[in-house]
Parts: sequence; structure tokens; C-alpha cells
Amino acid sequence: MRNLKEFKPLWNFVKEYRIKIIIASIIICLCELSEILVGYLNGAAIEAIANMALKSALLYLGAYFLLNIILNGILSNIANSTLQKIESIVTRKLGFFTYEKALDLPSYAYEKISSGEIINRITNDSEALSFTFRDLLQIFSSLVGSSILIIYIFINSWIIGLEIIFFLLILFFIIKKYNPRLKEIHKERRREQDKFTSLVTESIRGVREIKTLGIKKNLIKDMIEIIKNIFKKSKSEIDIRKEFNLITRFLRSFLEVGVFMTCAILLYYQKTTLTFFIAMTYYVYRYMWLIENINSFTQSYQSVVVSLERINQILENRLYQDERFGCKKIKQVKGIIEFKNVTFSYPDEDIILNQFNLRLEPNKKIAIVGKSGQGKSTLFNLMTRIFEPTKGEILLDGIDIKELTEEELRKYISIIRQEPFIFNRTIEENFKLINSDITIDEIRKYTKLAYLDDYIMSLPNQYQTKLGEGGINLSGGQKQRLAIARTLAKESKVILFDEATSALDNGSQDYVKKAIDNLVKEHTVVIVAHRLSTIIDADIIYIVENGKIVASGKHKELLKNNDIYKMLYKGECLFDK
Repeated sequence: MRNLKEFKPLWNFVKEYRIKIIIASIIICLCELSEILVGYLNGAAIEAIANMALKSALLYLGAYFLLNIILNGILSNIANSTLQKIESIVTRKLGFFTYEKALDLPSYAYEKISSGEIINRITNDSEALSFTFRDLLQIFSSLVGSSILIIYIFINSWIIGLEIIFFLLILFFIIKKYNPRLKEIHKERRREQDKFTSLVTESIRGVREIKTLGIKKNLIKDMIEIIKNIFKKSKSEIDIRKEFNLITRFLRSFLEVGVFMTCAILLYYQKTTLTFFIAMTYYVYRYMWLIENINSFTQSYQSVVVSLERINQILENRLYQDERFGCKKIKQVKGIIEFKNVTFSYPDEDIILNQFNLRLEPNKKIAIVGKSGQGKSTLFNLMTRIFEPTKGEILLDGIDIKELTEEELRKYISIIRQEPFIFNRTIEENFKLINSDITIDEIRKYTKLAYLDDYIMSLPNQYQTKLGEGGINLSGGQKQRLAIARTLAKESKVILFDEATSALDNGSQDYVKKAIDNLVKEHTVVIVAHRLSTIIDADIIYIVENGKIVASGKHKELLKNNDIYKMLYKGECLFDK
């Protein structure tokens, strides 16, 4: 019963089809009840023939034929087809909402869960529900029909009724024994499958690095190990299923032989009728079919429960809470960012920011520097709400960013990272994701500001050029400039550059620097940089040390008066040499 709770969230996807499901259920139950009559009519027809009652035999056979054609043929096919369509729709919806919910997970969740696991939950786990509704309904209707049938059997022979109940009780205890083992081994196999999908995803996306680093053999070795583990888990599952199937097969054989022998003895001593004996040769196979279906469904059911558990962990926020946003909007954003007494530490780590205070003014090029691990990039993670402060507030134009709607926060604060993510679409489509109504002329306006339009116009397909996985067809500097243009299309007021030029050559760096200089006129531009040569012309440079601002000023001033900045700058000069 504990596993049944995993099916409850499905109700939200199924309830709009409940009328169709109820009608289909009624039809299938009627078909099951007709099966009981079919067995009786079959037995009655044979007994009538034995008694030379031809008219009665033909009447029974005619009723048998009509029941099979109308209920078990036409109506049963309509009901199953209806359930199949509903099942397909619900499976698609479940995959879609799991995908949508995955996008609502906090960013740090993706540091805990592999991409392969998320992908498998959205795709394979949602697909595991295929045929579940029909299988459940068939089992349920069979149980209803078999329950009614057992009453008829008890009326005719309580001995045979007890035999059947005895065998069904044995089946129940067998299922109870094997279910936990099947469920656990299936969980283990899914975990290995997640690793497989993760490795495949990483390998496809990083194929160029794999080739240039010469690590293909190492990755193939890892893949072989994962496949071996999947095989081991699959083999264990097959062994358990084989053992389970063997026992249930013996059970079915004993049931068949036991019922037939009992019927033969009762008929010999004239304790039952030929009609009942013939009917039982039909009914016993119904119970054997029921055992077979319960056997099959029990095994697939464990797979479905595991899949639903994994999906529900996302749908019901069992692992991580969704990101939460406020309802406030800003009419005319200025772009003033303030940190007020902000304290923060990553999970299970020491405090990185301690009572941190900082005010970032618009229309200035602001740089934040410091030694590695001092919290520079953390400031950006907090401004974009990838992480939340332990204490304190972060304000945009005097409003706590927690109180802003998601649309406001994402619109007005953008970040451009060292390796910006570029979608595997055309250049135009990358901008259409930002604004579906944007025109080519508007796109060109932004790419000109980012010093990229001339390059794009030199391409054979210009703005219809497909960029490849992760923008693989662009150089590092071109990716940076495309990300800047894309951010301009968002009309972001606050633009954060996280090591945006650290990996670029001098030529690309100059282009990006010019693009950044253009932004300063109308935006709040904040740069975290290791290469101090890229920010020597900043309007103000803040130095972070031990989670606090320890100094600020212009390049020449800090170089003259601040030992930390002097050490950072000299270290870079030595490195460049």
C-alpha cells in the first residue's frame, strides 16, 4: 500500500479524462463478466449436445458467439484504444511537466544531481508508464470478475473454491517476498543507467576536447565499466525474475491439475454436473491467466513504482525546493546594487562572505579583484540568486531581489561567464529565444554594439548560420560578443562579467573590452577578473579579502597604496613574462 502513494500525483494528469476512463472501465468490467457467462454457455452447450438437445445447444452457442463478438470484440477494442490514447497523452504530459519542474530547481541542485539522471527522469522514467493504465485496469477487472466467479464456484463446489483460494493465497505470499527484491535491484540498475546517460551526454558535448586531449580510450574504459555494472544488475534482475517465474509456473500447474482432478472425482461420484465440469476447464485457465498477468504486472509494477518515485522527487520537491520569487516590479530601473550585511557560506564549507557591504553604482565600469577563493564569483551567484545569502539583503534600486518577480530579476540582471552557453540553433534563433518578436534589424543593432555584425555578415548564411552544440563553431571571443549582444537584447540594466576575458587572446580581448566600454554609458557593469590588465581603466576597483571589501580605488591609486593589489598585479606581470 505504501507504493500506491506514488500514483497519487498522477491524478492531476488523469482527472480531465476521468469520464472516458470510467466508461472504458465499465466496458472492460462487462467484458470480464461476459467471460464468466462464456464459460457457462460453453459447458451448457456441450452438456446439451451430450443429451441430444440440439436446439438448446445451438441457443447456447449463439449466445456465446454474440457475447464474444459484441463485448469481447468490438466494445473491448474501443475501450482499450481509448485507454491507449489517454496513456500516450498522460505520458507526454508527465515528461513535459517533469522537464518544466526541472527548470525550476535551484541552480545548486545541478551540482548534486548529474545531467544524465535528470535526462533519464524526464525521458525514460515518464515512458515507463506506457501500458500501465490498461494493465492496472485489466488486473482490476479480472480481480472483480474472478471474485464474482469464485462465488459461482463455491455455490457448485466449496472444495474447488477452497482450492483456488488456497493457491491464490500462496501467490500473494510469493509476490510479497519477491517485490522488495525486484524493486531494489531495479533502483540499482537505474542508478547505473544514469551514469551511462551522463557519460554519453558529456562525451557528445565535449567530443572536440576528447579528441584533442587524447582521452578517448580512458572514456571508453569508463563506459565499459558502467556497461558491465548495468549487465550485472540486469543479470541479477533476470535471475530473480527467473526464480519467481519458475515458482509461479509450478503453482499454475498444481492449480490446473488439482482442479481438474477434483472435478473428475466429483463428476464420477455425481457430486457435480457436466456443465460445471466443462465450465471449470474454462474457468481454471482464467485463474491461470490471472496468475500469469499478476506475475507479469508485479514485475513491471516495480519498474513503474521506481520511475514514479524518481519523477515525484522532482514534481513534489522532495529533493529540493523550487526557486521562490516575489511579486514586485520596478517601473524605471536605475541599476543600483547594494549588499547589506550579507553573510554566506556554501553547504558544509566555511563562511566566504562575512557581514559584507557594497554599493554598485550605474554608468560605471566596476571591477572586483582578489585572490582565488575570496568570494568574488560568489557575489555574482548571490546577485543572480543561484544561491541565497545566509544573512543580510541584496537590493536592486532599494528593493530586496527576493521580492522581485522572476521576470524582473532575470530581465534586469544578466551574467556573462568565461564560457557563455550558446544554443545549438541559428544566430537569429539564439536571439529569438530572448524575444520572439525581435527583428533582424534589431539583432544587428545589438551585434554591432558587440563588434560582431561584420563577422556574421561575412558568413555564407549570415544570421541563419547554425552555431553547433554549445556554439562550437564560434571562437571564444565571438561567443563572448554574441553573449553580450544577446544580453543587450534582454535590455538588462546590470551586466556582470565573470572572468569574461581571462581565456581570450589579445585581439579578442580588445573587441570584448570595446563592447564593455559601450555598455558603461547606460548600464551597471561589474567585472570579476584575474587578468588585472583588462580592468586597469575601471572607474573603481574593489579588493575582496576574507569575505570583505578591504580597499577600493582606481588602478594607479591602488597600485601605489595597496599591498594586496600590488602583489596581484606584480604576480600577473611575472606570469605574462
